[in-house]
Amino acid sequence: MTVTLVLVIAMAVLFSCGVYLLLERSLTRMLLGFLLLGNALNLLLLVMSGAAGKPPIGKSAEGITDPLPQAFALTAIVITFAVSAFLLALIHRSWKLSRADEVEVDEADVAIGRRRDDDADPGDDDPELDTDPESAQQEENAR
Repeated sequence: MTVTLVLVIAMAVLFSCGVYLLLERSLTRMLLGFLLLGNALNLLLLVMSGAAGKPPIGKSAEGITDPLPQAFALTAIVITFAVSAFLLALIHRSWKLSRADEVEVDEADVAIGRRRDDDADPGDDDPELDTDPESAQQEENAR
């Protein structure tokens, strides 16, 4: 049995929808995106495992199925379940505290981003490699 195009397309759709939902600001949509990515990963592991064959328990080693991708899929299921339970707890806590499902913009992060953009020279390739002692002292004082 070969991998059908339908499975590959379904996996690609699950991945793309999952990534799209992860980029949203709503925590519930992020959870749904993570669940879609987990299911797409399981489908990827099973599609890449190869053709179906005999069980790996037997006397001859010819034509047996590799059990490792199935073990990876089971591990991915457990990890997806644990992380989704953690995300559900975070969503519940956020709803209890602020009655909001949206991730708010952190003003401190925005200020740091603006400061780094203002400090960077337009001709500089990497602002992190700045060797000016004054700017290093200012950064140290800011911390």
